Amino acid sequence: MQRFWDERAREDAYYFVDSRLDYGAPDVQRFWDGGEEALDLLLEIAGAAIEPGDTVLDIGCGLGRLTRAAAARAERVLALDVSAEMLEQARSLNADLHNVQWIHGDGHTLEPLPNASVDCCISIVVFQHIPDPTITLGYLREVARVLRREGRAAFQVSTDERVHHPTQPWRSRLRAIAGRAPRGQANPAWVGSAVNVDDMRAVCAEAGLEIERIADAGTQYTTVHAIRR
Repeated sequence: MQRFWDERAREDAYYFVDSRLDYGAPDVQRFWDGGEEALDLLLEIAGAAIEPGDTVLDIGCGLGRLTRAAAARAERVLALDVSAEMLEQARSLNADLHNVQWIHGDGHTLEPLPNASVDCCISIVVFQHIPDPTITLGYLREVARVLRREGRAAFQVSTDERVHHPTQPWRSRLRAIAGRAPRGQANPAWVGSAVNVDDMRAVCAEAGLEIERIADAGTQYTTVHAIRR
């Protein structure tokens, strides 16, 4: 996953964070404006909130779009990503954010964060791309580990197995080889995987996360709100 996302960040980081943008010619202002919108929508659907004194963990921060929005609301943001290249670009693009710490993740855990060290975890369109659902479920155990008691998590996962299959047409593959279309569309780190809702409930319960809400179950953009008890 690290190698894949490093390559995609060098190819077109904006597009691979938000594939609704034009490949090779992203509307950068639209990209950054979308951070506030995305965070508002996540919190609204989940029924969660970020408080002014919070330490927030942004899992899969990419270029820091959600991080930037969260930093304006929280006391401190920990921005974690598996891609060192994404993080390097994020630091440069958000150099004025003095309450953000950029953290290179290992692709399986939330190390080096200590136990019970954050108030809120957020994540959008990240877990959907993880190729193995057991890794995603492992991250949920890690979310429980790093959250303080009564800490909140608002995140998206896919619960629709039907969408996780390589579908890139041959014409698009040829254009990608020529550099005129995005590469890696058939890579497992892009195609991702779905988690089973019952498995997610069981893992969260075992780890001490109480699921408060699951919205849009059975879709690629299932939104979950959980609280550390």
